[in-house]
Amino acid sequence: MAIGYSKASVKFEAVQKSFGAVKVLEEFDLEVEPGEFLVLLGASGSGKTTALRILSGLETPSAGRVYIGDRDVTDILPKYRDISMVFQSYALYPHKTVAENIGFPLKVMRVGKAEIDEAILDSAKQVQLEKLLERYPRELSGGQRQRVALARAIIRRPSVFLMDEPLSNLDAKLRGHMRAELKHMQGTLGITTIYVTHDQIEAMTLAHRVAVLEKGVLQQLAPPAEIYNNPANLFVAQFIGSPAMNVIHGGLENDQFLINGTKFKTSVQGRISKAIAGVRPEDCSVADPSEGTLIGKIYTSELIGDHTLVTVDCGSDQIAVKAHKEFDGKQGDSVGVILPPDNLFIFDEANGQRVR
Repeated sequence: MAIGYSKASVKFEAVQKSFGAVKVLEEFDLEVEPGEFLVLLGASGSGKTTALRILSGLETPSAGRVYIGDRDVTDILPKYRDISMVFQSYALYPHKTVAENIGFPLKVMRVGKAEIDEAILDSAKQVQLEKLLERYPRELSGGQRQRVALARAIIRRPSVFLMDEPLSNLDAKLRGHMRAELKHMQGTLGITTIYVTHDQIEAMTLAHRVAVLEKGVLQQLAPPAEIYNNPANLFVAQFIGSPAMNVIHGGLENDQFLINGTKFKTSVQGRISKAIAGVRPEDCSVADPSEGTLIGKIYTSELIGDHTLVTVDCGSDQIAVKAHKEFDGKQGDSVGVILPPDNLFIFDEANGQRVR
């Protein structure tokens, strides 16, 4: 039995969710294209898992509608929604073999044994588990257990794949490996996938588009490169990027940013008494004090491997700079930091909105 999928679109239409007086989702509107890998990204309490649970049918929205394809599924039981879910805990049956765990959904559906066996092998091959089918979960590594959970979700051939922090229990090296496997698998199968994470690296590496949430409000929906290079507001700018975007507090006067008696040019214009200039560490450079946009002292210098992360104390703010790996400045040295005007983002401190 060759595995094939009906790629479905997903739509949240003005979805709200409250638990008592606490609003978890506010007027949440989102459309996911058929075959798209969409990541819901946010910190704990942002509403991302609640949105996923509403889509799966495990939670009921306080208001709004949910669609899978052309079908309104808002009031339909989870088992009739044609979805598969992968959780962070794997949720495998310890007394069943890998093969029995993978095939369990079809057994519940009373599919014939020969068809189940063929489907198990098909699904296992998708995640390189075909040689481990007789093992039990206790005999597997964390990564192998997660692949069993994926194969069990795949075997149902759902129209939508839902994943809730599926890699968070794995160590860093295995997470990187599993990210690559997940991306390859989704690209091969082409199944519509909605993936919840707080990990911005997972979001940036996996997604076709990222939906950034904060306190139940969708902050930005865009491809990863757009989110990184053109953040909608200060929250998105600081949430995406490692190390985080530098923030410099001051004021905007026409096209000049003012800070502690120093002024430097920006690519935007306006008058804001309390403004924030944001700049990525890779867009800054360390220079002689006479050449710097700002002057400060080296706070720390950390060799990361392919670069040295230099933190410069500029008085009211610290600025992180990705310098050359052979940079040899010492703690306390006076240096200049060059801030290119075209790489500066300006935000209104009062509301965090980007000044365009």
